[in-house]
Amino acid sequence: MTLLRRLALPFLALAACAGFAAPPPAAPDVYVMRHLQRGNGDDPGLSAEGQRSAERLAAWFGKAPPRAIYVSATRRARETAAPLAAKLHLVPKEYAPVDVAGLVARVREEAGPVLVVGHSNTVPEIVAALGVAKPEPIPDTAYGDIWHVAPGGAVEKKSLGGG
Repeated sequence: MTLLRRLALPFLALAACAGFAAPPPAAPDVYVMRHLQRGNGDDPGLSAEGQRSAERLAAWFGKAPPRAIYVSATRRARETAAPLAAKLHLVPKEYAPVDVAGLVARVREEAGPVLVVGHSNTVPEIVAALGVAKPEPIPDTAYGDIWHVAPGGAVEKKSLGGG
């Protein structure tokens, strides 16, 4: 066997094996929502209505609850997720709203359903970064909509209801 063939064989073998590599794991189910009804102030928490809605969110997922929750650093986002996180014994993970690509990369590494609590100006960007059509802008008065992005790329807008 010539020297050239001996050197080329390992590279050909690697190239052939690369074609049989396992595909990357599918992204988990991702639920993206705006924080719930807020009060007033510089970093407002939830209003009384928002607190009631957050309690409904804790029961909304039924038998397929999130295994990870991501929230922005705002009080209203943390309070939106708090009842659900407490029920599931999860500690919400904070993300920077300006780093949508970083958030999506972290979400894709999760092992099960994920909830992301964002804002009216970030939810459409996050949903689009998950590889589906960008939702319409969210009016300042709209709360309780939840976009479910399935592993295969199907997206469905759902509602928390009751508020």
